[in-house]
Amino acid sequence: MTQKTKMNIPRLIDLTKPLENKSCFLFGPRQTGKSWLIRHTLSQFRAYNLLNRETYLTLSRSPQRIRQECNQNDKIVIIDEIQKLPELLDEVHFLIEERGIHFLLTGSSARKLKRGGANLLGGRARIKHLHTFSFFELKEQFELVKALNHGLLPPIYFSDMPDEDLAAYVGAYLKEEIAAEGLTRNIPAFSRFLEVAALCNGQLINYANISNDAQVARTTIQEYFEILKDTLVAYEVPGWKKTKKRKPIGTSKLYLFDTGVTRFLQNRAQFRQGSPEFGEAFESFIFHELKTYADYHQAGEVCYWRSQSGFEVDFILGSQTAIEVKASRTIGSADLRGLKALKEEGKLKQFLLVSLEETERKVDGIQILPWQQFLEELWKGKFA
Repeated sequence: MTQKTKMNIPRLIDLTKPLENKSCFLFGPRQTGKSWLIRHTLSQFRAYNLLNRETYLTLSRSPQRIRQECNQNDKIVIIDEIQKLPELLDEVHFLIEERGIHFLLTGSSARKLKRGGANLLGGRARIKHLHTFSFFELKEQFELVKALNHGLLPPIYFSDMPDEDLAAYVGAYLKEEIAAEGLTRNIPAFSRFLEVAALCNGQLINYANISNDAQVARTTIQEYFEILKDTLVAYEVPGWKKTKKRKPIGTSKLYLFDTGVTRFLQNRAQFRQGSPEFGEAFESFIFHELKTYADYHQAGEVCYWRSQSGFEVDFILGSQTAIEVKASRTIGSADLRGLKALKEEGKLKQFLLVSLEETERKVDGIQILPWQQFLEELWKGKFA
């Protein structure tokens, strides 16, 4: 199988149906496949790629060209990398209102649009997110150890030199996404912060500690976190607060968007199964699948739960399903403590423990599921 064939993986996100009813912004980190998605699923529509220098220069000199070129046959129009030319949104606004054209506007971040006071179309466009590959998209080409070590960015997952490509990706992100688009001026400080943030992956966000470790002011750290969230490089996972018997903690957790990028920023060697680092990466991977599923299917928020007395459950999906994650081949009673405590609250419908065990079983109303079975059932909608 050739590299090109390997990467032609159908994506689960549906854009055609939403675009029939309304314009859409499609945001996602660099190299998640936005341009590929356009070429392979929306090639019949008029498209402007602002990474093309000639297209960019033409439209930057004369934004009204897009109004002149669109005609009555154009029901859907695509502008790729819209954040590079925010002034085009005024033309988009006009064409939505006056001609009823629906636009797909892609980009790696809404941050530059927000900071520049750009016209965000005042509710005339839905916002969609494109994630890296999921287990369900890769199917038989999915390999767990490979995904945990190299991540699920399409060109890196299928790369012959993934570590070199991860180094280039992180360098390009700092140079292009952060420096070139002026999101912050102090690249060395941001680079230190990014490494510290990666080491905090899956942990409670503590601005003071991160500020000390990165040697950056706390107010700047908070701004840097906003950059990570706006560029979809990291997600803030809120604490679930609906328990009454045990008082919950409300502090959010941080998860970076890709396990390979996280490992590179942590400066760690490849994970060995059974190591604590493997367990952390496995938890991050399950979060990625939950977040991707929730975004693609509007399945509600992904949260976590921790009580002030120390009970904890890794994830809660849509205020319906509690999910604990253990990268272990043998689950014991101690692994079920958090789920049992949360089950006593009577607030949720399903309680799951996802692990490396090979056979499904049930203990005190808690399902212990092999990770593959869990993901197959997740993507079939069983837990939403």
